[in-house]
Amino acid sequence: MNLFLRLSKWLAAYASWFIIGIAVFTFFVPQTFDWVRGTTQTVILGLIMLTMGLTLSTDDFRVLLQRPWDIFIGAVAQFVIMPCVAWLLVKVFGLEPALAIGILLVGCCPGGVSSNIMSYLCHGDVAFSVGMTCASTLLAPLMTPLLMELTAGAIIEIDAVGMFLNILIVTVIPVGFGVFLNWKFGRSSVFPTLQGLMPGLSVICLACIVGGVISTVHDDLVSRGWVLFLGTFAVVFCHNSLGYLLGWTTGHIVGFNSAKKRTISIEVGMQNAGLATNLASVFFAAQPLSVLPCAISCAWHSISGTIIASLFLRFGSKDNR
Repeated sequence: MNLFLRLSKWLAAYASWFIIGIAVFTFFVPQTFDWVRGTTQTVILGLIMLTMGLTLSTDDFRVLLQRPWDIFIGAVAQFVIMPCVAWLLVKVFGLEPALAIGILLVGCCPGGVSSNIMSYLCHGDVAFSVGMTCASTLLAPLMTPLLMELTAGAIIEIDAVGMFLNILIVTVIPVGFGVFLNWKFGRSSVFPTLQGLMPGLSVICLACIVGGVISTVHDDLVSRGWVLFLGTFAVVFCHNSLGYLLGWTTGHIVGFNSAKKRTISIEVGMQNAGLATNLASVFFAAQPLSVLPCAISCAWHSISGTIIASLFLRFGSKDNR
């Protein structure tokens, strides 16, 4: 068991490089992840959200009631900044419909599950980070379909009801079940060991999703090569970077201290790209390239999150009053 715990810790520490390695490997051996499709992909995403729930306790949700102003500002920033930035980038870059759908999906999704770790690494407000992640995840079944209707409705028909049910099934229910298990068995001697395995399992599941995406778009990547990849990465990079910048700016405007400004920056910039990938695969299968911005975001957000956390730690103010 100690070996598995060390492996889980290693995967969490090198998550982005592991995911990139899987993506590169799948590009050359695309049939490896042919099985990550449809229901299988949905189940894998559900497992990721379950791992998140297993690390949360009922105390983590109390911040929603104890700090309503902070959570309100964070939720508004999350669901206003990222969709608006995505929409602007679609217009500025003149993206084709499939890629536009993908980047808009990333923008309309809730915060990423690894943002809490990044906030911890840069001495941010971890309780605030967990509260923002919980709030955006709980709001996602309503907000993501609504925002997709507003931003992408002119591009493609949005199945808002189906999307609501899908997000409910793959995010809120698994997270809720994980919290219940933590509440019920959290004092058990074996439960901390189980929690220690969750980061590694989450990384493996996310790598499988990315591998499935690369397998799906393999032929397009081969035919259109670096032009397609680099063009899509440029949009993902701008979206993610502007999220960090505008998240921090929001915290500065409302008078947050340094720790909370770091946290809201990371929470806004890092999106649940795994959820976006699943939604693109399920609801926009007729536009297979829509999953490409989501897959690139899966890997890049992990890398950029580590970078921004390091920069905050090195150059950020230590005034957390």
